[in-house]
Amino acid sequence: MAKLVISLAQMTIALGDERKNIAQMERWTAEAARRGSHLIVLPELWSTGYALEQSKELAHVLNTGLFSHLSSVTQQAKIAMVGSILEKRGQEIANSAPLFAPNGRMLGIYRKLHLFRLMEEDKWLQPGQSPLVLDLPWGSTALAICYDLRFPELFRRYAVEGARLIVIPAEWPLERIEHWRALLRARAIENQCYIVACNAAGLTGDTVFGGHSMIIDPWGKTVIEGGESPMLLTAEIELDLVDEVRRRIPIFEDRRTDIY
Repeated sequence: MAKLVISLAQMTIALGDERKNIAQMERWTAEAARRGSHLIVLPELWSTGYALEQSKELAHVLNTGLFSHLSSVTQQAKIAMVGSILEKRGQEIANSAPLFAPNGRMLGIYRKLHLFRLMEEDKWLQPGQSPLVLDLPWGSTALAICYDLRFPELFRRYAVEGARLIVIPAEWPLERIEHWRALLRARAIENQCYIVACNAAGLTGDTVFGGHSMIIDPWGKTVIEGGESPMLLTAEIELDLVDEVRRRIPIFEDRRTDIY
């Protein structure tokens, strides 16, 4: 499948209110399926926001609770899904992004590698220990979460491993939205792959999140970009463009791995 239809669920997240956020997720997942999307991407911590002081109560154990519910939702809508939630792992909590297939099966889970101390993630959460690249029907797909975007080494590793598409759920504040827009475009251009990024929008707690969810193609062109309010964005991408751009400027053949 070279063509892929993607929906970005640019939500306003209700802080700590799982019921309200899950209802929004269900509505937009049904709408994304109605639009013919193969994949829906949700923001970072979309079910709770940064209610980290309540993280132990709000987190879910793998394959139970919200994980089980997402499996049912994706199976019913026949759509793939990515978005990050709080995951309980023994005594520890992780910021985890499961990827569900349209049949409801969880194909993999990425745990945020770089914790954002400005939002006290390092105080409440445990960092992930491994990158994640999945071989999916539309091509090799990698996952990152929000603050990871500031670490180009991770994205280069993904590209060298053959990722054609990198998906990024985020809660990126409005006050730094120009960093978000510039870094997304840079990651797409330097790695010659699609960047698919879904941000939260609007006021959650005492932080305004900036929206501007977007898909950038391997040439650095914007396929679609949202504004600053909640919206469900949908666009179609052509995965063969990755190979075309990589042939046109063969940067991976010209890297000096003997030096850096």
